Amino acid sequence: MNYEDKKIVGIIATNVEVSVALNVIGHLSIAIGKYSDKEIMGKPILLDKSNKEHLGISKFPFIITKVKASKLRSAIEKAKSNPNLLVADYPKEMLETRTDEELVSAVASKEEENLEYLGAIIYGNTKDVNEITGKFQLWKLE
Repeated sequence: MNYEDKKIVGIIATNVEVSVALNVIGHLSIAIGKYSDKEIMGKPILLDKSNKEHLGISKFPFIITKVKASKLRSAIEKAKSNPNLLVADYPKEMLETRTDEELVSAVASKEEENLEYLGAIIYGNTKDVNEITGKFQLWKLE
């Protein structure tokens, strides 16, 4: 499989502060890594010239973008409607709870339309991911 066949795109809502954005992407990256197919990883262990080990990384491009909250919600909905895409989303309740039990309860107490999403990661075939995220602005510090 070619490295351009699949793509990973992180999406951050434009109103999210940098420190929160890093937390969101970190947590979502773990979720995508855990639930993705086995093809996502490149070589598991890399050896340097000194024979020291380094963990490998995704073999597919991973970019971070930003959009308004309404476009983020729309992107999540579109991505979740495509069975070929893996989507990890980050509702605000993930910031407002301390334990997994609190998080489960907080999310379960709200209708989906009342969740405020701070970010998401979408993984899948490049064509499918680009159809949803292709016009999003790259995220950068301003």
